[in-house]
Amino acid sequence: MSFRPLSLLRATALFALTAVPLAALAQAFPAKSIKLVIAFPAGGPTDITMRQLAENASKVLGQPVIIDNKPGAGGTLPAQALQTSAADGYTVAQIPLGVFRLGYTTKINWDPIKDINYVINVTGYAFGIVVPADSPFKNWADFVAYAKANPGKLSYGSTGTLTSPHLTTELIAQKAGLQLQHIPYKGSADLMLALQSGQLMAGADSTGFAPLVEAGKLRVLNTWGDKRLAKFPDAPTLKELGYDIVQNSPFGIGAPKGTPPEVVKKLHDAFKTAMEDPSYVATLGKYDMLPNYMSSTQYTKFAQDTMAREKALIDQLGLAK
Repeated sequence: MSFRPLSLLRATALFALTAVPLAALAQAFPAKSIKLVIAFPAGGPTDITMRQLAENASKVLGQPVIIDNKPGAGGTLPAQALQTSAADGYTVAQIPLGVFRLGYTTKINWDPIKDINYVINVTGYAFGIVVPADSPFKNWADFVAYAKANPGKLSYGSTGTLTSPHLTTELIAQKAGLQLQHIPYKGSADLMLALQSGQLMAGADSTGFAPLVEAGKLRVLNTWGDKRLAKFPDAPTLKELGYDIVQNSPFGIGAPKGTPPEVVKKLHDAFKTAMEDPSYVATLGKYDMLPNYMSSTQYTKFAQDTMAREKALIDQLGLAK
């Protein structure tokens, strides 16, 4: 079998085009805008803080970092979007804690550890349970007393089924012997509106509720960290209330599996610089959030450890598929 000269020339040219070194592609990165997919709707604390981070990263990278809101499915849609995105660094996604429990509760054809390239962890949520300011529940004891006297009637909202606020509240209810009525929402903004309009009796959420508490519209019954939060020094932790539960929720940014290491490093370095900017720290502070840096290696290890921990929680609540 032999090639005609023209065919051989075409074959040689095609090989040359497809053999461009990955390093050369990475060196040119980014040559266009980058899409950052986040798990919650516009207007909530995640959206507001991530937009500030994206704005800061845009200045470092020299290209726009554009927020794409994909709420729903317990905060896992951005991670799922990575599975069909090109591994070129131009699509990255927020990775909330719910991603690490997805494989235990839903049948998926991808692996949250093997099929995501963990770029950097940037911050995390602190959580608590809030009620309207005019609620008869003045403290956690009032909440528990009503729930025990009225099984299944005390309604609470969360930012979605199988999110950390939902599962942790169910774990609290299990330990306290309560039967609550759960109503899921797509994000904090929708949840807070429902709570203020009287559609709910309580809400389990991140401390994105801070401005409403400070405005006198909501009251905090408890928080879920190791110690009391600076903005809510009067709100007891779950451990103080007798529950051996601590729930914090670090989150960061992931890229598609197979993204060149040089591109991952450029993204990591840009977002690290962005999260160190005072404007980002100040925006986080409005919601009692703090920067929480993990390198790509540290974040990958965190993901592996969290998968094991989340399996134990899912099993305890009897929610495994």
